[in-house]
Amino acid sequence: MQSFPPEVVDAVLRHMNSDHTDDNLVIVRANGAPDAAAATMTALDADGGVWSVSTADSATAIELRIPWTIPVAERADIRKAVVLLYRSACRTLGIEPRSE
Repeated sequence: MQSFPPEVVDAVLRHMNSDHTDDNLVIVRANGAPDAAAATMTALDADGGVWSVSTADSATAIELRIPWTIPVAERADIRKAVVLLYRSACRTLGIEPRSE
């Protein structure tokens, strides 16, 4: 498992959790947490991303690891992998993806 430098991980997490909060929710709902009320991306590496997920009826958050669907070796690959997860999640949930 390849990791990325802390500054790369921090930048991606900051971006996902400030600019893509709704996307985080779509991704986790389609990948194992259908009742999610909130989701925050907390970690990532070359194998996948990790989200902290909470539901309306639980005070305790769960950790959900979702593997990337493409190889991720460089920083630019992370964006592609997240976009693919989001689009796949939209298809799974039957919702229209937002335009980029």
